[in-house]
Amino acid sequence: MHRKLLPVCTAALAITLAALPTLASAHPGFGEIHDLTHGFAHPFTGLDHMIAMLAVGVFAAQLGGRALWLVPGTFVAVMAAAGVAGMLGITIPYVETGIALSVLALGAAIAFAIRVPVAVAMALVGFFAIFHGHAHGTEMPTSASGVLFGLGFVLATAALHAIGIGFGILIGRGAGGRQLAQLAGGAAVVVGAALLVIG
Repeated sequence: MHRKLLPVCTAALAITLAALPTLASAHPGFGEIHDLTHGFAHPFTGLDHMIAMLAVGVFAAQLGGRALWLVPGTFVAVMAAAGVAGMLGITIPYVETGIALSVLALGAAIAFAIRVPVAVAMALVGFFAIFHGHAHGTEMPTSASGVLFGLGFVLATAALHAIGIGFGILIGRGAGGRQLAQLAGGAAVVVGAALLVIG
């Protein structure tokens, strides 16, 4: 296993282990399983969410070092808190605009291989995570369990981050990786710009 993947695997394992007591104590039946799977599927229902969450992982991989776990970890933590706010009906303005900007900005960071301190990267993804988390929370079905729905979208987000990190490491090591990163980042910029126009 590539040594840079160790923090990612450790974080994924920690998230899974943290989730086990919740799942075990819930004695999930059909309704609970549906809530969990619905929450897990939610980030995959929007291209904007998927691109942004994959981009967070690629961005973290480009920065390397502690950013591999601090950047996606910050996104997940802030997103979860904003998801709770959304579930409670707390209003946050310009959510769709914030989501579109996240796709555009993260795409640009990848395309131009922008190097920033880890703290700045954490602040950037944390800011964007507010909008993604709030959208997840407000779109939760009224009949769903907030804990299980939230756990679902947190696990899905962590998985997308891990995929993005893996992709970022692979393109960083391969021939033509810089051009591939520029292409992927540029595509995200185009999608983000289109979302801003149509939004």
